[in-house]
Amino acid sequence: MPAIELSNVTKRYGNDTALDGVGLTVEQGEIYGFLGPNGAGKSTTINLLLDFIRPTTGDVRVFDLDARTNSLEIRNRSGILPEGVELYDRLTGRQHLEFAIESKRADDDPDALLERVGIADAATQKVGGYSKGMAQRLALAAALVGNPELLILDEPSTGLDPAGAHDMREIIRDERDRGATIFFSSHILGQVEAVCDRVGILRDGQMVAEDTVEGLRDSTSSQTQLRITLDQTPSDPSAARTAIESIDGVSSVSAQGTTLTVSCDDRAKTTVLRTIEDQGVAVENFETDESSLEDLFMSYTTEASL
Repeated sequence: MPAIELSNVTKRYGNDTALDGVGLTVEQGEIYGFLGPNGAGKSTTINLLLDFIRPTTGDVRVFDLDARTNSLEIRNRSGILPEGVELYDRLTGRQHLEFAIESKRADDDPDALLERVGIADAATQKVGGYSKGMAQRLALAAALVGNPELLILDEPSTGLDPAGAHDMREIIRDERDRGATIFFSSHILGQVEAVCDRVGILRDGQMVAEDTVEGLRDSTSSQTQLRITLDQTPSDPSAARTAIESIDGVSSVSAQGTTLTVSCDDRAKTTVLRTIEDQGVAVENFETDESSLEDLFMSYTTEASL
């Protein structure tokens, strides 16, 4: 049974269409990264899951429950970290969590939660004195109250320094290992690539891709950076460069001394190396950089990918 399922969901605001026929499935126990440029419809999707807004057409189900008729049960079984969460400046960190625990009728230890997110020493400090990163850690702790079956995290690493972002990733993995499902949106693509089982990419209100990161790499024309170290500078560098650029699948070539950097399709790598040797130059070493999630994201969300 999927934890989240959207079927042909459209959301319109007057003449504006925020989501257009979106279909999306997130399996139980999965870490699902939800990506898209600003205005793509990510926040709209999260608001539909929580019944803060309702679809114009289509069905939204969470835990196989209709999001419109079972919203209270869904929210009670979920932990939510909204983007731009507002906290109460006059309450301490511990008081925030005590309120969240009472609201969910849970029996969590607030100090243990504060320890888990790395701000135990600020338990009695009023939140008005927290840094942005500390406030984000507190909001994450509140989302963890009650061992939720589903964590919905909107830009969870906002305001976090590298150590905080690392801690957040570890918590997400631990929650997945506990059996929870994690659905989160982020514009920090490295965070998504580091932890996600699958990724969905939204553009202009439509799902344009959904797969593992490796699956997305295999299905796009995103290219490999091939860095080649030669044992000498070619006697005629311009001829060697022209020969490489003429290979089908090569998009660019740059040279610095005895190092060539070639952007090419994966299938063209062997031809590039053979062509260099045909120019009478030996290849001393080479290495490749796989397309990052950022490369894949750009290939799916820019007009050039249409």
